[in-house]
Amino acid sequence: MTGASIKFSMADKQIAAVMGSLRRLGGQDRAMLLRAIGVGLVEATREHFDTATDPTGQPWKALLPAYAAMKSGPGILRERGMSGGLQGSITFNVANANTVEWGSNKVYAAIHQFGGVIQPKAAKALVFRLGESLVLARRVTIPARPYLGFGSIEQEAVQDATEVIFARAISGHR
Repeated sequence: MTGASIKFSMADKQIAAVMGSLRRLGGQDRAMLLRAIGVGLVEATREHFDTATDPTGQPWKALLPAYAAMKSGPGILRERGMSGGLQGSITFNVANANTVEWGSNKVYAAIHQFGGVIQPKAAKALVFRLGESLVLARRVTIPARPYLGFGSIEQEAVQDATEVIFARAISGHR
């Protein structure tokens, strides 16, 4: 994943204990558990967009009033519809036998996660509209608005996914 991502790995002894239990309960495999965790982490991350909060529950920095007034989407870092924009790009990948990676491949994902300064590469100034005004700026600072992380919502998602896989194993469903 090129934009911004986080990896969640379970220690080998944790994996061995969980997988041993799953095998005894119905032969579930490690990949199924990691896929379930990945789905939960994507849903948890999308919730940060809905609530405009970071993984620790802190609110994101507000938009500039002029930008907020002209923005067409429903909130900070959100565009109309789930298919477009950063929120809609959140996905996961089971990277190896005990790691799931989730995040976005959007080129602008990292600047929103970590914040930073945008400067022109080939011109003397950036040119963009802000409200009714045309703005020329030597640099623009984008505040960090972390949407990826491992807070209580993500911990709950991992627990829920693990419980679902165990419940399926107990009931005999794959």
